[in-house]
Amino acid sequence: MNNTTTTDVIIIGGGAAGLSAGLVLSRARADVLIVDSGQPRNGPATHMQGFLSRDGMDPAEFLRTARREIEGYGGAFLAGSVASVERHEGFFSITLLDGTIRQGRALLIATGLHDHLPLIPGLSDRWGSLVHHCPYCHGYEVRGLRIAVIGGPAREMSIKQAGLLRRYSDTVTLITNGIDLDPSERSRLEAFDIHVVTGNVSHLIGGAPATLTGVGLMSGDAVTADAVFIAPPQRAHDELLKGLGCETNEITGLVSADAFGQTSVSGVWAAGNVVTPSAQVITAAGAGSAAAISINGWLLNTDLDAATAARP
Repeated sequence: MNNTTTTDVIIIGGGAAGLSAGLVLSRARADVLIVDSGQPRNGPATHMQGFLSRDGMDPAEFLRTARREIEGYGGAFLAGSVASVERHEGFFSITLLDGTIRQGRALLIATGLHDHLPLIPGLSDRWGSLVHHCPYCHGYEVRGLRIAVIGGPAREMSIKQAGLLRRYSDTVTLITNGIDLDPSERSRLEAFDIHVVTGNVSHLIGGAPATLTGVGLMSGDAVTADAVFIAPPQRAHDELLKGLGCETNEITGLVSADAFGQTSVSGVWAAGNVVTPSAQVITAAGAGSAAAISINGWLLNTDLDAATAARP
C-alpha cells in the first residue's frame, strides 16, 4: 500500500544530464528528488571543456554550482546508490543500498557509464590528468606536446584518435597494442605523419602520477610521450532501466530512448551517457533539459486525465 509521500519526479544520477533536468523541472514547480552516488565519471579531471561559458571549469565546481541553483528552486537531493526500482500502479518505488525507500510518479535515469581502463601500470592514476580519451575534451590542452595513442579493443576509435590528434601536435604515435592494421590503414596514417609502432604496452613511464615521460613496451623499448590517449571499452550503468523492462537497441545493446529521452516504459526517461556514450557534458545537459520538458508534459497530461475522471 502507498503510505509514503510520492514525489513528482525522481532523478537517479546527479551529473550534467540529471542536474539539468532537475533545474528545468524545479523551475516548473515540480517536486523533484535527485538521488546521486557522488561518483561522477569525470571526477578525476581538473577541468571540462566545450561547455559554452563554462569552458575550463572544474567539474566539481560545476556540480556544486548546479546543485545550489536547483536547491534555490526547491529541488531536493539524496546521497546514495539505488539498488532496485519497482513499478506500481501510478508510481515507482526506489530502494537505496542502505534500505531507504522513496516514491515518484516519473523517473529519469541518468546514471552514466563506466570506462573499463586497461590494466597497464601507471595508467589509472594518471587518468583524467595525463591520460585522456576525448580529443575534443583535452586535445587543445596538449597541443604541441608529444602524444601517444594506445590502441585497444575499440580499434576504430583508437585509429580515429590518432588522426584527430594530428591537429594538435606534429608528434603523434599510435602504439598498436593488439590492433592489427591492414596495409591501407597503416599507409593512410603514415601519410598523415602519424608514427605507427607495432607492439604491446607494458607500463607508463614517469616518476610520479603527476609526471609522464613515455610509454614502455613489452619489447623493452619505449615511446617518448608527454600525454597519452586511449579508447577504453565502456559499459552503461543501465541495470535499472533494463530491470524495468525498457527496450534495447539490437545492434548496440543500449537502452532505446527517443529524442526526448522517453523509453518504451511509460513514466521512465533516460538521458546522458547511459543511453548516449558519446555525449559530452554540454550535450548530456541538453538531453537532460529535453527530457525534463517531456516529463513535465507527461505529468500535465496525467493530472488532466485524473481531474477529468474525478469530475462529476
